[in-house]
Amino acid sequence: MRKSLIALLLIIIPLVTMAQTDNKITIGAIEKIQSKILNEDRELRIYVPNGNSAQIFSKQKYPVLYLLDGEAHFNSVVGMMEQLSANTIMPEMIIVGISNTSRMRDLSPTQVEVDLPMLDAEAAKNTGGNANLFAFMEKELFPYIEKKYQTAPYRMLIGHSLGGLTVINAMVNYTSLFNAYVAIDPSMWWDKMKFLKDCKVKLAQNKFDKIDLYLGIANTLDPNMTIETVEKDTTKNSDHIRSILALDKHLKANAQNQLNYKSKYYPDDSHNSLPLIAEYDAFRFFFGFFKLDLTMEDFMSEGLSFPQKIEKHFENVSTKMGYTIPPSEGIVNSLGYEVLGQKKFNQAEYFFKMNVKNYPESFNVYDSLGDYYVAIADKPNAIINFKKALSLKDYPETKAKLELLQKP
Repeated sequence: MRKSLIALLLIIIPLVTMAQTDNKITIGAIEKIQSKILNEDRELRIYVPNGNSAQIFSKQKYPVLYLLDGEAHFNSVVGMMEQLSANTIMPEMIIVGISNTSRMRDLSPTQVEVDLPMLDAEAAKNTGGNANLFAFMEKELFPYIEKKYQTAPYRMLIGHSLGGLTVINAMVNYTSLFNAYVAIDPSMWWDKMKFLKDCKVKLAQNKFDKIDLYLGIANTLDPNMTIETVEKDTTKNSDHIRSILALDKHLKANAQNQLNYKSKYYPDDSHNSLPLIAEYDAFRFFFGFFKLDLTMEDFMSEGLSFPQKIEKHFENVSTKMGYTIPPSEGIVNSLGYEVLGQKKFNQAEYFFKMNVKNYPESFNVYDSLGDYYVAIADKPNAIINFKKALSLKDYPETKAKLELLQKP
């Protein structure tokens, strides 16, 4: 079933996959989950890939990105992921934005007292809720998402400021919950840097094999300081950036912990402007292996090297991600029709059968293979595949093609 742009354009032009109904563009849905652990309802903003193609390509499983301060960052992260995944720079992902009810409570690792100018007495009363937040995620949120949506065994956590502090706490003390972490200008000054001190010990002693961390550092320097001189400062005004730089320095000095780590200082970005660019750079760092580079030679080739190149690429991606990731059904489907139109029947057969192998529960893969058999005048196999497609989904277009073949 031909539903995409021609193959070459597919590689260089992003596909619009956000749902469009009633002249509106919808990028996700708001859902609520009742938490017994937190004793409250929590609002979620949820994006699922596929959009307009969901009725055709619906069997793919996706990694999940959990986003703290979801109400603030959901739209921008969805848009960025759409752009990058459409260009095969990162995988498509389900995005779950977790909205706040009590931000200071949920996004702080320990109960603390006054720490001026960062934390006054009133705010300090309601701190130290990270443990409950992680319990909610592990025992309630993850099962909810994984039961309702088609998820793959890969999770990412992104947080900014206090959310970044929570990300570091998750990675150091709850390491099994996520595969990758993005900490954006984290509040490592927390608890007069006692929390930072504890993290340093664990980061030096423990192993973080197959764990990714990206640390974005904003320019929060006083005008009379530089990135070089601030480390020697002892005033409270520089606690925030000094604590992050101390964490960065410690992480770089402890490569034996096997953490896949990268940091970047952004001299032109403030604490509040940093998230967008840091998230972009984090995605490029985490998924440097993901980009599918196709050339004109690939599209001009006559043998099976073209489809086999795509298979081998995703075998490497699967190794890096830690679970099997087949080539996208939609992309392979489009490539199959492109080479079929060029009468490269050996390549078309390979592409369509690749989809049958990878997505045996999808009606579309059998419909497309049926189109291939029609093109080579193999009527019996075309009928078999159209019937198989219809056994999985009653689709009018497929039914019409079958009826045409069965006419006397």
